[in-house]
Order: sequence, then C-alpha cells, then structure tokens
Amino acid sequence: MSTVLVTGGSGFIGSQAILQLLAAGHLVRTTVRSLKREDDVRAMLKQGGAESTERLSFVVADLESDEGWPQAVAGCEYVLHIASPFPPTLPKHEDELIVPAREGALRVLRAARDAYVKRVVLTSSFAAIGYGQDVQQTPFNESNWTDPAGEDVQPYAKSKTLAERAAWDFIANEGGSLELAVVNPVGVFGPVLGPDYSTSILLVQRLMDGAMPGCPQLSFGAVDVRDVADLHIRAMTDPAAKGERFLAVAGDFLSIRDIAMILKNRMGASARRVPTRQLPNWLVRLAALRDPAVKQILPELGKPKNATSEKAQRVLGWAPRSSEEAIVATAESLLQLGLLKESRAGSEDR
Repeated sequence: MSTVLVTGGSGFIGSQAILQLLAAGHLVRTTVRSLKREDDVRAMLKQGGAESTERLSFVVADLESDEGWPQAVAGCEYVLHIASPFPPTLPKHEDELIVPAREGALRVLRAARDAYVKRVVLTSSFAAIGYGQDVQQTPFNESNWTDPAGEDVQPYAKSKTLAERAAWDFIANEGGSLELAVVNPVGVFGPVLGPDYSTSILLVQRLMDGAMPGCPQLSFGAVDVRDVADLHIRAMTDPAAKGERFLAVAGDFLSIRDIAMILKNRMGASARRVPTRQLPNWLVRLAALRDPAVKQILPELGKPKNATSEKAQRVLGWAPRSSEEAIVATAESLLQLGLLKESRAGSEDR
C-alpha cells in the first residue's frame, strides 16, 4: 500500500478521504494548521467508523506559508490536496479567498514535484466550471470553465477557477514528472462527523431548524461526501485519470424547494420546521440589503443549471449514491450529533 498525504484532514471531505484510505490499507499523513486539531480529527474518524487510526500521522502546514510542506510530502506516493478556504459569508476582499487558494495549490504542487510524488489530486469545484457565462441548455461538463472576469462571479468561484488554472499551468510548465488529476464537486452533502463541515451543510441545517422563511429560487447539484472521497481515490490510482478533470454530481440539479420536500418526506416529525414556500425573487433581493450572506446568491436567482458526471462514471467506474440519499444522510447525522434545534431540545428534555 502507498503513503498518501491528505491536506486539510480536519475538513468535511478530507476526513472522509482519510477514512477510505485507512480502510484500504494505506499509510496516511494529513496536514492541520495546529496539532491541537489531532484529537478532533481522530474523534471524527471514530465517529465515521474507523477501526483504527494507527496508520495516520499529522504534520503542521498552512496554505499561506512554505513552512512544513517539504516534511508533509516526504516519502508520499500520492497527495490529495483537499484543503481550501470556503467561508459562509463574503470576505471583505476577494483576495482573502483567491490568494490562499491559488498560492496554496502551487505550494503543494511544488513540494510534491520536489519530493517526486507520483500524482496530486486537486479538489476544485463546479464553481470553476459553471459561472460567468451564458447559461447553456445542455448540462455543464469538464470542458466548461468559469470566466473569472464574468459578470457577478463571486469571490469563491474566482478563487477555485484561478487556483485550478494555476495548477494546470504549473504542471504544463514546471511540473516535471508530477501528474495531476482534478475533482470538481457540486454541493457536497452526506454524513457529518463533527462540527467542522462544508458550507453546503448549513443549508440543510438552516432548513431543518426553520431558520429560513422560505425557499429562494436557486438550483444546484448535490453529491454525497463519501462518493466525493471515493472519486478522489479513483482519480489517485487509475492511470486513465492522469491530466483529467472529473465532475462529481449525483443526478440532476435540485432546487432548494426540492431539498425541502425531500426533508419533509423523509425526516418525519424532525422536519416540521422545514419551510416549503417558494420565495419571490424580489423578497430575496430585499433581504440581501440586510444580510451579506444572502447578497452572494442574488446573481443565481432563477437561473436553472445542470451538470453531468458521465465522464467520471465512464472513465473511472464511479457510481454515486442519489442526491436524495446525500440530503437525508446530512439531516440524520446533524440530528444524531445534536446540531439541530430538534436534537438540542431533545437533549435538554432529558
């Protein structure tokens, strides 16, 4: 088995990738910004069903510093570069996202090249594929790229696009023998292992808690975090993945109301607070005047999109769970971990 570095092991995708790598028998090293996170990560892995974490080690490295990266990649055959900033609100300046995403990817790639790593799998995003261009009738695929100069392209989409572009340019011009494959997930849902989870999970949490007055006219793709981790590992080892991008999406895009109805139909009494009323666009725009988090969704209101994972399924044999399964697994895990009003109230009653 191989030695694999996973950057961002405390994150939602990173922890699932570690789980699957350990289960497959690999030696795993992961980066954290502080060794104080080691106990948290091991607890998350235990929550996820890890039988043992003896083959897991930790190293301190930060995307905004060169320090620690040579030690992190030393002796590794593969690197899964998953760590990347994704805040729930707009940054004060877009460079707060763009610089660490782009420069962090380049730091990891340089260190991997210098350590003679065989292949890096970079976690990009649908955000690097489906924005800043006219909405097309056919589903988006890996040949599409977000235009970072496009009208209303948000800082997160810019950061993912510029980071991925920089990674491909590095491999073409300075990569030496290093190989690159890229995974572009849509909204990542699925079982939460602890309080450190992706921003997309906040949508389910807010719906279940009744924190949203209704459903804005937004649509996006959904995919289970376990399937995203699986796709990373397939892209890591399959020769056919060299030099390729892979969209990770399970089925057609869902509207927020679709997600609300899934929760209503599958989560019983615990979903009683979930709103199903469709919010008119003018009301959402009004709310955006007071809430910066709402402001960043305005460009996508009423713009249906879709994407296909045909390539990942055909080339790598990837077979994702349904988006409905991913949504339900999210809600069930939030309930189990006491991260919803329903579960918090239940614990107080006891």
